[in-house]
Amino acid sequence: NSSELITKYRTCRRQVRECSGEADHHEGMSSDDELTVTEVTEFQKNKDNVLEESRKIFEDVHADFCDIRKILLKFQEWKEKFPDSYCDAYISFCLPKLLNPLIRVQLISWNPLEQNFTELDEMPWFRAIEEFGD
Repeated sequence: NSSELITKYRTCRRQVRECSGEADHHEGMSSDDELTVTEVTEFQKNKDNVLEESRKIFEDVHADFCDIRKILLKFQEWKEKFPDSYCDAYISFCLPKLLNPLIRVQLISWNPLEQNFTELDEMPWFRAIEEFGD
């Protein structure tokens, strides 16, 4: 099980190198070749724990305040109904700090080195921000 995980990881890294045209890599010289089965198992266990804990972060938050699309909808309504107040509050400067924790939680499991990873611009939070910006 662990050796399969190591093999998959190395294969994925090799495919990424081949696609990027990285020609100066020498097989067997990578630091990931030095990982033991125990280290890989421990890493996977820690990763699973982090992912499990991250699912609990917003479990006690009302759905209107942990969904980026719903939050942005509230700001859009404010912008349309009270444009002067919206402008005076410098909301464009506040939104990145407000949305940062919500986006970070969604990116915890994102790994661009995986073979079938989702592009950032395909993620729902990215599309919601993009639509809000338009």
